[in-house]
Amino acid sequence: MKQEKNLTESLQENVNTFSSPSELKITDLRVCNLTDAPKHCPLIKIYTNQGLVGFGELRDASSATYALMLKSRILGENPINVDKIFRRIRQFGGPSRMGGGVSGVEIALWDLAGKAWGVPLWQMLGGRFRDRVRVYCDTDVEGRHTGHDMGMALKKRMERGFTFLKMDLGIELMFDIPGCLNAPLGLLEDFQKYSAKALRHQRGSVDMDMMMGKNYETFTIPHHATGIHVTQKGMDYLEGYVREVRETIGYEVPLALDHFGHVAIDDIIAFARRLEKYNIAWLEDVAPWHYTDHYVKIAHATTVPICTGEDIYLHENFEPLLSRGGVSVVQPDLLSIGGALEMKKLADLCEKYGVGLALHMAGSPVAAMAAIQTAAALPNVLAMEYHSSDCPWWNDLVTGIDNPLIVDGFARVSDKPGLGIDDLNYELIAEHIHPKYPGMFEPTDEWNKEWANDRTWS
Repeated sequence: MKQEKNLTESLQENVNTFSSPSELKITDLRVCNLTDAPKHCPLIKIYTNQGLVGFGELRDASSATYALMLKSRILGENPINVDKIFRRIRQFGGPSRMGGGVSGVEIALWDLAGKAWGVPLWQMLGGRFRDRVRVYCDTDVEGRHTGHDMGMALKKRMERGFTFLKMDLGIELMFDIPGCLNAPLGLLEDFQKYSAKALRHQRGSVDMDMMMGKNYETFTIPHHATGIHVTQKGMDYLEGYVREVRETIGYEVPLALDHFGHVAIDDIIAFARRLEKYNIAWLEDVAPWHYTDHYVKIAHATTVPICTGEDIYLHENFEPLLSRGGVSVVQPDLLSIGGALEMKKLADLCEKYGVGLALHMAGSPVAAMAAIQTAAALPNVLAMEYHSSDCPWWNDLVTGIDNPLIVDGFARVSDKPGLGIDDLNYELIAEHIHPKYPGMFEPTDEWNKEWANDRTWS
């Protein structure tokens, strides 16, 4: 009898009796805005009637309002019905940061569902294809520098175990070199004056003033409308920069290039052809993502792989690019595409069209853990971006994860429920609250009754 009692007690210790999944209800949604992680990262928490809390995050440099406006639409719902709730709120998402609210909520719902059932996110997505996810660092060098300087910075990444590299290569390198750029007189001076901070945002959070007035007007002129061209001297300069990088790091390691600049597509083609000898992994965001014809023209004119996707919302919006051969690689962001299930559907499209998939990720450890869990459940993944290698306190923002999370260029896939996070480090978060958005997960009752006739058809 005593033996049976001990056996029963032992079994109960390993059974999740904390949650009754069928009775789970959403009771609250709250937000907190981090800064310098290295970006502005809005975090969300979804609370339930059983004490379970789900963690989510909006896209870097997004607005927490995109999540708060969804609160009244999910209160009282059972969070384990992830797809059902997503279909209710998906209409409130859009490209780039506008996808952040829907995506962040979707991730928090998966976290709750995993905690309720005691399984990791990757298991709910159908199981995992890998135990580790390859990671790469986006790499920057401050101030005036050479290709050799960038190569040395990349070499330090390799010394830390990273097996895939990416760097920025843009026309801003030549703003102060006469004869490299051709543009309507005064335009380049406007770019330097009004877009300089935005062009440097890779090394920090995007500030509100970058998106206002003349700054916004200048920063958002699309590639084909700027009238900016790269001269032969400029082409020589940029090619020399890439050659110096390759001479420093070698030709064996993959090297992707980003942030070339808002330049006419004909110049993109001319420069891409020059890059063909340098074994480039991909050339990223060479036009606004929705200009499918531009991508097709560029992709068909060069053997350098063309990539875009971090600003695309919903998997079906990738299909025009994939079906017409406009890209060789897509780089979706989990916090823009709509969340984990949309990423899974996109992976299936990539298999259908034979296109590579790499994950964009520039958020906190909440976003990183969600991306790692999701990447584990995708059939083929090239790598996941990691933007916080140089932020010493980043890993400590949450508890219960590997520390360091990235070891020798890979992240281990956790078996813990949901996203694999125990809790947030509230003391550390308090030290890094965004000064323009003070407060840490304070009440949001003013959003409880926000509503509209949400039906999108009659």
